[in-house]
Order: sequence, then structure tokens, then C-alpha cells
Amino acid sequence: MQRTKPECAPVVDTELRQYLSFRLGGLEYALDYSRVRELRPLKSLERVASGGEIVQGVALAHGVIMPIVDMRIAFGPRLPQHDPRTDVIILKLSTCVMGMVTDGVSDIVTLSPWQIHPFRSVGKDVDYLLGIGELGERRLIVLDIDKLMAIKSASIWKVPA
Repeated sequence: MQRTKPECAPVVDTELRQYLSFRLGGLEYALDYSRVRELRPLKSLERVASGGEIVQGVALAHGVIMPIVDMRIAFGPRLPQHDPRTDVIILKLSTCVMGMVTDGVSDIVTLSPWQIHPFRSVGKDVDYLLGIGELGERRLIVLDIDKLMAIKSASIWKVPA
């Protein structure tokens, strides 16, 4: 007996995207994994200079000098404490390479657009918030990292004069 092609072929979701999940101040966030260049423990970066409160200074990695932004201060009301789980996500943004200090990286997750629920009323000031990603019982705050890191005059960036 010859098999025939089924009339309804399974639908393949070609819009699946990988996200790197990380922790900040007890919440879990996610950013597009294609923006991640590498992950490093905070202590493994060679510090070139120190900076202000949010911009921790610059560091050298693979011959590239990059700014390091401490997102634990920007997103959390508490003073950050360095521990073995403190990670730096090295990002390759559309305009530069930079490091982002977090409480720790969780894992890589795959989400489709229907798993990300947009926020209903976010203003233009927070257009970097794409929505809440649902993965089973997990809830991830999905960020547009390029838009977030492009903020220069927002109150969260306490850059020294």
C-alpha cells in the first residue's frame, strides 16, 4: 500500500527565538540571545578604569575595551553584592559592545511570539519592555536590550559628570 502525503502538514513555528534569562533583584528577565557575545564571571574581567554608580567603568575582554553597566543598581533598590553567581553578559549591540552585570544567568529559553504578552500601558520611556514571557509556570520580563542600553538621559543611568 502506497502512503500519501497528509492533507494537513504540521505547522512549524519559524518565529521561535532564543532568549538568555538572567536574574536581577529577585526577578527574572530575558533578552534576545543573538545579542549575547559571551558570558563571564565578574571577577574574570580585567578592569581598565572605574566609573560611577551605574556605569561601573570599562573593562578589557579579547582586546576590546567596553563599558560595564551594573544592572543590579539600575533595576534594584538594594546595594549589589558580588558573589560567585554574579555574571557579566557581554553584549554585541547595534552600536557597540558592552558588559552588563547581573545577579546571575539562568539559562537559554525558546519562546514564540504568542508566549510573550505585551504590557498594556507602557509609556514611551519604557519601550524597552517587550512583555511577559510565559514558559510553563515561569514568568520572564522580556527586554529589548538595544533600546534599554540606548537610554542616555533616563534617571536610571547615574553616570558621573
